[in-house]
Amino acid sequence: MTSFYDTLETRDPAEREAALLAALPAQVAHARSMAPAFAAILADVDPASITSRAALARLPVTRKYELLERQQAQRAENVFGGFSAINFGAAMPRVFSSPGPIYEPEGARGDYWRMARAMHAAGFRAGELIHNSFSYHFVPAGSMMESGAHALGCTVFPGGTGQTEQQVQAMSELRPAGYIGTPSFLKLIIEKAAELQQSLPSVTKALLSGEAFPPSLRDWLVERGVAGYQCYATADLGLIAYETSAREGLVLDEGVIVEIVRPGTGDPVPEGEVGELVVTTLNPDYPLVRFGTGDLSAILPGQCPSGRTNTRIKGWLGRADQTTKVRGMFVHPAQVAAIAARFPQVLRARLVVSGEMANDQMVLRAETAEFAGGLAEQLADTIRDITKLRGDVELVAPGSLPNDGKVIEDARSYR
Repeated sequence: MTSFYDTLETRDPAEREAALLAALPAQVAHARSMAPAFAAILADVDPASITSRAALARLPVTRKYELLERQQAQRAENVFGGFSAINFGAAMPRVFSSPGPIYEPEGARGDYWRMARAMHAAGFRAGELIHNSFSYHFVPAGSMMESGAHALGCTVFPGGTGQTEQQVQAMSELRPAGYIGTPSFLKLIIEKAAELQQSLPSVTKALLSGEAFPPSLRDWLVERGVAGYQCYATADLGLIAYETSAREGLVLDEGVIVEIVRPGTGDPVPEGEVGELVVTTLNPDYPLVRFGTGDLSAILPGQCPSGRTNTRIKGWLGRADQTTKVRGMFVHPAQVAAIAARFPQVLRARLVVSGEMANDQMVLRAETAEFAGGLAEQLADTIRDITKLRGDVELVAPGSLPNDGKVIEDARSYR
């Protein structure tokens, strides 16, 4: 568990940053020339100028709902909405579907989703059998894990989902080294094995994803001889981050550039502040530039005690899309950001919606060091101008708002 998948994991952070930024202009140019959607999104961008994180932060964020809208608008001409740089044929062995539906291409390169690194960190090694209980149909999860296992030199049993008794039988007879799938399904399998009085002594490790993996469940598995590690990946981007034996946050993958931005904007937040994960992938087949995952997280300070030197994140901390309906109208995080942006003296803002349904009240809590000069009244006017709704304003001292990534807090009673 203390060895590394490759030397990339232990690079000097400055060397890694230089390598990522050196690859960035070419990736932006590639996205513009090979993916029609980015030809439009980045039409006014000079790729050669995107050589720093500050330059990257000036590019527009493309969020998942925008990708879906482009796909839906272009179904007849281009099912991928112009985001894929490859087409049907040998370069694209499979196509998958996520809820929406959003269609995702799978490229032909080995370990296309870069999952082998996370598996290695979870303790899997070449020559072992892995029981893969992620779905093999529609969604890419099963293929994501299988391709990573093959790159690692492992054999895979494609267990898929459901059929718990058969899963127990296969594990009992094939004796895999470990399990890959959702944590809740592994718990069901272990419980079913106990009910059937079947022992599964070979299953000593697991790579888990797809849902929350709380410490209570981690400890439950350890009590039954299974060391479970989590990873964070999406169908659009592949592996983003993975857990190590240190169990202190998730280490970023080596093939992505990650930013944490204020929800509803593309503006990076200070290190440690919770915001939306925005990812630029170096994948040439599906070259997503500043793709908003819609997930909240935060950067952890320092390096991983495991010896890996890449940046760490706290893991999944909630959803960034906090759009809320107030008095029959939708209020978006981008509107809250637009209100605050008109006032440089406002450091952070949070719109709190309270009351009972049909009797909504809005209060904008704004962090500022300036409490005079009619700021509250000006903010109230701006709320009405941007949202078309009336709202009160509460000015609070810097640091008063919780660091949880919420821009809109729905505190209404639904009883």
